Amino acid sequence: MSILDSALFPNLLYLVLVAGIWLAALAVITPGTGVLELLALVALAGAGLGTTILPLNLWSLVVLAAGVVCFILALRMPHSQWWLAASAVALSLGSVFLFRLENGCMAVHPLLALGASLLTLGYFWLAVRSTVMTFRTRPSIDPDRVIGKTGEVRTPLDPTGSVYVLGELWTARCDTPCEPGGAVRILGREGLLLLVKPVETDNFDTK
Repeated sequence: MSILDSALFPNLLYLVLVAGIWLAALAVITPGTGVLELLALVALAGAGLGTTILPLNLWSLVVLAAGVVCFILALRMPHSQWWLAASAVALSLGSVFLFRLENGCMAVHPLLALGASLLTLGYFWLAVRSTVMTFRTRPSIDPDRVIGKTGEVRTPLDPTGSVYVLGELWTARCDTPCEPGGAVRILGREGLLLLVKPVETDNFDTK
C-alpha cells in the first residue's frame, strides 16, 4: 500500500498545512530575510497539491478564508485582540476539516487534530499576539528618526540582516555585503525594513 492510499497521508498533509499557516503568520508579523516567506510558500503549496489528491470539504475553504480575513483585521485594529482569536479558531477548524475520506468522514485523526488545534490557538494567542502587541506598544516616536543615523551591523548584511541603531535592533538591507561590527548609514525605510549603506568611520554612536 502506498502512502497516498494509507490513512497516514491526510494526517501528514494536515501537519504540512498547519506548518504553512504558522510560518505564514510569523512571516507577516516579522518580515525579514524571506526565509520564512519561502518556507511558508513551500508548505502551503504542498498542502495545496494535496487538495488535488484528497476529497475536500469546500466549506472549509470558506472558513480558512475567514481566518485570513480575521488575521488581517487583527493587524489593522490595534485595540481589538479578539480578531486574532477568531482567526486562530477559524484557521484551526478550516484545516482540520479541509480533507475528508471518500465516505465523507474527517480524514485527520481526532487526537492529532485536537493537539494541533490547541497548539495553534496557543501559538496565535501567545507568540503572535505578543509580537503584534510589541509593535503596537513601541514608543510613539517617528520611526523615520533613524534615517540619516549611523548603525552597527549585528548580523551579516548579504543583502538582508540586522543593524543596531538608536538603541533598537532593526532588520536592514544593504546592496553591499557588510560583516558584523561594521558601520552603516540609514538611507531610508520600507515599513520595518531599513535601507542602509556602509560607511567608513572609526568611531560611531548607535544610541
